[in-house]
This record gives sequence, C-alpha cells and structure tokens, in this order.
Amino acid sequence: MLPFAFEWHWDIGHFVFMGLFYTALGVVSLGIAVALFRTFKDLYSGKDPHEMHHH
Repeated sequence: MLPFAFEWHWDIGHFVFMGLFYTALGVVSLGIAVALFRTFKDLYSGKDPHEMHHH
C-alpha cells in the first residue's frame, strides 16, 4: 500500500516509518548535492588540482 491509496490508514507506525524514510532520503540527497556542488566548484575554479593542499 502507498500513502496515496485510499486503503492507507495513517497510524503511529506509518508516521514513524515514513518520517524516518524521508529523513534518510533527505540526508542522502543533501550529501549528493553537496558533493556535486563541491566537485563543480573545484572543476570551474581554474586551479590546478595537483597544487592544492601543498604549502
């Protein structure tokens, strides 16, 4: 059963499960978005990646 099906009955178990599910989905999505942002920022910064973090 899916939440938009008419047979779905919201109870505390469904609230907890769906809340944790969407929280985990959001954390994973945010992590991927941050990784992509940092990757594209590094790609378009114009710096040589071999010279980074060297003093």
